[in-house]
Amino acid sequence: MFARINDQDLEFEANETILDVTRRNGIHVPTLCELADIDHAPGTCRACIVEVRRPGHAEPEYMTACDTPLGEGWQVMTRSPKAQEMRRLQLEMTMADHHQDCSTCPRNGNCELLSVANAVGLKQIRFHYQEGWKDLPPDTGAQPVVYDRSRCIRCQRCVAVCRKVQSVDALEMTGWGRTAGVRLKGGNVDASPCVACGQCVMVCPTGALAERDQTQNVLDCLADPGIITVFQMAPAIRVGFGEEFGLPPGTNVEGQIVAALRTLGADVILDTNFGADVVIMEEGTELLGKLSEKKRPVFTSCCPAWINFAEKHYPGILPYLSSTRSPQAVVGKIAKTYLAEKRGFDPARMRVISIMPCTAKKEEAARPALGENGRPDVDIVLTIREFARLLRREGIDLKSLEPSAYDDPLMSEYSGAGAIFGTTGGVMEAAVRTMFYVINGKELEHIEVSQLRGFENVRSAHVNLGGELGEIKVAMCHGLKGTRALVEAVLSGEADFDFIEIMACPGGCVDGGGTLRSKKAYIPYALKRRETIFNIDRKAKIRQSHNNAQVKKLYADFLGAPHSEKAHHLLHTHYSPRPRGAETSVQAERRKPRAQDGK
Repeated sequence: MFARINDQDLEFEANETILDVTRRNGIHVPTLCELADIDHAPGTCRACIVEVRRPGHAEPEYMTACDTPLGEGWQVMTRSPKAQEMRRLQLEMTMADHHQDCSTCPRNGNCELLSVANAVGLKQIRFHYQEGWKDLPPDTGAQPVVYDRSRCIRCQRCVAVCRKVQSVDALEMTGWGRTAGVRLKGGNVDASPCVACGQCVMVCPTGALAERDQTQNVLDCLADPGIITVFQMAPAIRVGFGEEFGLPPGTNVEGQIVAALRTLGADVILDTNFGADVVIMEEGTELLGKLSEKKRPVFTSCCPAWINFAEKHYPGILPYLSSTRSPQAVVGKIAKTYLAEKRGFDPARMRVISIMPCTAKKEEAARPALGENGRPDVDIVLTIREFARLLRREGIDLKSLEPSAYDDPLMSEYSGAGAIFGTTGGVMEAAVRTMFYVINGKELEHIEVSQLRGFENVRSAHVNLGGELGEIKVAMCHGLKGTRALVEAVLSGEADFDFIEIMACPGGCVDGGGTLRSKKAYIPYALKRRETIFNIDRKAKIRQSHNNAQVKKLYADFLGAPHSEKAHHLLHTHYSPRPRGAETSVQAERRKPRAQDGK
């Protein structure tokens, strides 16, 4: 079939939209609500209006390009004066209904709404609705993700990613006219299906959805001479931060981040990768014990959004979760016990500050079980976006800094196994390396376990650990849509696995809900960040968690042995069902993961 667009005769297939065809042929049409990466084109913003002349119709019609299938013989003009005028009017009305105090917006400098307003040539805003946003109650909660209706443009991207990509279905549209917006089903976080994964934030084109900003809390800690600031950096941070300061996506900026933290005045700088190595010692030992007792499967427990999902959606799976804390929680606990003891710090004066790629880590840090006598092990969690704000507030340009190295003698060394925690399959591969050594007394010959490194949302494999255990069946999943299907298959007996790794965010931690947002794109740099993570592993002097000298010293001087009584008390936790008041309207896709070839 053929149509004429901007005086070009173009071929197209049935059911292709006008936007599909214009994009394929390099013809620009501005869009705002639409996001192709999640197959979302509701046509609500009307920024993509084009002029259409259809055969048999005397007058031109004006249609939204994103959701209108192109027709045979149509003539489409994307730049007609009337279409351009209508786009400007639509954006003017959208801006008039929008909280325009851009200086206070979390999306300041990176707003898709402003970019589209500029793209359509908007020069003035003649209409100003009653500023109803001033009557909105102040947000005084502690939830990790904050919604500001005054900045919402009702694009429904958040609803779509929560329902279609994550299969959580925690959000719904509410209200009408200028009171329209988004709300949590059930009315609040506890009653809703929400798991705080933050993927809604990743697709929001404005500042309507954002992480709870704690940068001021960090500055207050740094300014207080009575406080000892202890920073930790997650595996994914070093590969997902450089582009904020003009470096190529996926650049490893670990050294520059350490230098930036020193410039800020951090007292102690640790690496969460150290905690990942400790997690492998604990989780690996726990897993080997359960497998020898035929207690299977065992699910990983590093991802807090996955823990929330299990507690809220599938409490029946909780007995199968590893009791080992996440690397963030492990570092927090060890810092306020072991590090405090060795360096003579008063734990009451210590503030552990995490830099994480994850919004759910904020909620994890607030769990009562992850603290002592009402004092949390991790005091503040900054997402990557907040860390960028913090550096800018202090006038620090990451790109101009000379890389610096860790110097803490107790908790900064890490193995390649700890580094790969940042990507899907990494926890599994790190555990396999150490479990093989524990069983056989020798290192795994092919240290990069290729069958664990796929990128499918749900994948499975057979791994030969040797010894009495021999071959085990493992599965890995990133994204909660696949997780729902996998968990239901396990509970129904359709799926049979020994060890299962879950990461709630598509792509794993390198694309978590706290990572940098991209205009008109959803997780565009996943593979670049993932490859850098693997390169860090390849270049590491040690590549197995059990060979980390600082981890060995921790056990020799403080914990005793993996899964000892002391280690279990400090480094393990428990989970509880969290009944919710709102149900989801999604169904798991009924498919049984199949083991890949290769062992």
